[in-house]
Amino acid sequence: MQSRLVAAVLFLLARAAFCADSLPIDSMDSESFRLPKEKGRLELVEGKVGKALKFSADDQCSGIFFIGKSPGKPEWDSAAGFSFWLKGDGSNHLGGLQFVWNEDYALRYTYAFPIDSTDWKKITVAWRDLVPALPNPNAKPLDPKNGNAPSRLGAVWFGKWFFWKDYAAHSYAIDEMRLEPAIELDTNEYKPVGAPLARVLEKLKAKQPVTIVTMGDSLTDYAHWANKAANWPTMLKNALKDKYGVEASIVNPAVGGSCLRHGLIIMPRWLKEAPEPDLVTVCYGFNDHDSKMTGEMFLEAQTDAVDRIRRATKGKADVLIITSCPAVPKWDSMADLAAACRKAAVAKNAGLADIYAAFHEAGKENKERLYCSDKVHMGQPGHELIAKVVVENIAQGGK
Repeated sequence: MQSRLVAAVLFLLARAAFCADSLPIDSMDSESFRLPKEKGRLELVEGKVGKALKFSADDQCSGIFFIGKSPGKPEWDSAAGFSFWLKGDGSNHLGGLQFVWNEDYALRYTYAFPIDSTDWKKITVAWRDLVPALPNPNAKPLDPKNGNAPSRLGAVWFGKWFFWKDYAAHSYAIDEMRLEPAIELDTNEYKPVGAPLARVLEKLKAKQPVTIVTMGDSLTDYAHWANKAANWPTMLKNALKDKYGVEASIVNPAVGGSCLRHGLIIMPRWLKEAPEPDLVTVCYGFNDHDSKMTGEMFLEAQTDAVDRIRRATKGKADVLIITSCPAVPKWDSMADLAAACRKAAVAKNAGLADIYAAFHEAGKENKERLYCSDKVHMGQPGHELIAKVVVENIAQGGK
């Protein structure tokens, strides 16, 4: 009895020393999460301190969530964010978490984390790192002074929603989820002083290989049926080789059906392969428009995207915004989103490939020739036009 008492006291002292400057959200010492109806398992395992919870999801786990029981409290507004200890399964998949804000299920803040390490690793998440997953006029940054109060977040959910693309079986253990009173933030804006694409253009002219990340939706996604015969990222690669004699490596993380902020959430997927690419292109709009994203909201999302990409790549990547592309049934209805792209490029000194204007010019006599059978996705002429406009903007240094 006495030895067990001593062990318990030593454990509590160790935890107190381990967590001296932070406040608990969930110690993960008990099964404090509600299981999904299927494809999810939860078990107690040895943790970083005491026990931890291991979350396991089966294949095709889209929409599978483990829902916690510890919602935000007033003290969350005094914290800089939160942290947790993570032990992954060693795979290249991502884990994910999200919070519902103010009990509004149309306002969810989401965060993705790699699970490739099988050692315990501390993950620190500043409030600004959480991305609102849905277009919503109330989707402001989490900030107790100038945005949405963290104290109104609900309990944490672990799992993946519909836009992740990767729903393979995976698992990870979580321990000691706690508020962090202070988090050192990268406050650099990384805004270019001169031409926004000067660096990537200089490398191309010097015949040095470049790496380009093409973020986007189904207009960019290699896996989409409309892009099997032809796609603009491959045409871009070929055009740069023809023009500059340079091999460009294309990293294409685009996901059909996704919106701009979905692409921001899953950036860790491509950051592992290309942590410091030379250029990141951002091409979204149709799905955002379908999701009721207004021009004003899209401007906020686009400027936020440029900031997040620059911070994530430590300012090493040039950023090129591609304006929202019209579709035959939406020939003029996305003008406000295209205008938002132009404003964001000016505000953040990013490159701009104005394919909205280019398609309207090229389609004056026969717009349908640019598209495939559904009149939404590109046919070969449409892909060629996108690649042409992107190459032209690169050649101008993004001006």
